[in-house]
Amino acid sequence: MKSDSSKNSGKTFHVKSFGCQMNVYDGERMAEMLGAEGYVAAADGTDADLVVLNTCHIREKAAEKVYSDIGRLKRADGSRPTIAVAGCVAQAEGAEIARRAPTVDIVVGPQAYHRLPDLIARAARGEKAVDLDMPLESKFGALPKRAGGQRPTAFLTVQEGCDKFCTYCVVPYTRGAEISRPFVDLIAEARALVAGGVREITLLGQNVNAWDGEDDKGRAIGLDGLIRELACEDGLERIRYTTSHPNDMTDGLIAAHGEIDKLMPFLHLPVQAGSDRILAAMNRSHSVESYLKVIERVRAVRPDIAISGDFIVGFPGESDADFEATLDIVRATNYAMAYSFKYSRRPGTPAATMGGQIDEALLNERLQRLQALLNEQQQAFNEATVGRTTRLLLERKGKLDGQLIGKSPWLQSVHVIAPGLKIGDMIDVRIVSAGANSVGAEALIEEVA
Repeated sequence: MKSDSSKNSGKTFHVKSFGCQMNVYDGERMAEMLGAEGYVAAADGTDADLVVLNTCHIREKAAEKVYSDIGRLKRADGSRPTIAVAGCVAQAEGAEIARRAPTVDIVVGPQAYHRLPDLIARAARGEKAVDLDMPLESKFGALPKRAGGQRPTAFLTVQEGCDKFCTYCVVPYTRGAEISRPFVDLIAEARALVAGGVREITLLGQNVNAWDGEDDKGRAIGLDGLIRELACEDGLERIRYTTSHPNDMTDGLIAAHGEIDKLMPFLHLPVQAGSDRILAAMNRSHSVESYLKVIERVRAVRPDIAISGDFIVGFPGESDADFEATLDIVRATNYAMAYSFKYSRRPGTPAATMGGQIDEALLNERLQRLQALLNEQQQAFNEATVGRTTRLLLERKGKLDGQLIGKSPWLQSVHVIAPGLKIGDMIDVRIVSAGANSVGAEALIEEVA
């Protein structure tokens, strides 16, 4: 039952999201829902009436950070806000949160946050409000209608959950089985975002390229069909998607990269390791060869595409030869950017009880070697774009007078001095300098697109 929003008029809230982009999307939807309930976003979470910690459980440090943040929410006068722990840590550690952090008032999983207003009401009555249900009905239908107006870019979750069951990953247990949101709902949400000023949409999913559905004519389509439909929307200038699984890179999706101008030349395609033996132990269900063939096919249709990836270093049983094979696949792929992490045991996953756990010192040494190679490749990619002319969507202010920052089509952060222009404008620029994590550009025209 929806609460009376007038009861919450003037109350403040703060949502802090950890981890992946899907958590960012969920945090934004919770904020929209709280706004519809009469809450006002606090400029600083320190003095908010309600604090929602939207958590990630992929790595141990991310989970531990949540408990640190809970402890810091006590104010100087001894009071504290209403505290809600949402997201994957809530789903995985509901009882543990109650034991370790008795000041937490609300615990809600990632598939039940549409019930947050009711949980807040229960907490106000002095109850410990816990909802870790994974209801069959979609939470999205219970959320407020989307609107733009905040930024020129937006996330749009199209798919949730995972059926892959990689042995190191908690997502199937915290997010549930793979579910694709209906086509008509996604088109409606995208149109609302564009009407509110959004010019770039990133489609999200744990396995985003596993999305499938029926279009408005009842025809079965995959992610490429959804992208093709979105590309017809006037006002939407750019489309991206993440995160993909190598086994779900269909012929149609690969072809879309060469056929749809609005689909940006960037592909985040995690491989995790370069050894077939380790990939099998991870239950990744792809091989080094099949992964590299996908990369080859995508580059054949879009030669300038930037490839990004994920790596786990020190998976149980990883030998020196296995690690060297990971370095080999990095060299073979030549990434524009990539994310790399030490293996982290997650309770309840098969890998947590495997033999051959790697010593911490060796984990650190291998991670440093891998990151050095990845950083070298990212620097080289950025340097290779110097001299290119491209379109830039201005997303935020920089530190210098007149400086604005946007993303290139290849997802680089681009700094440009552009007096008189504003966030949301699109301009032509020439990339003139390259750093490790960003590039500099000069504006080529004064006119605004």
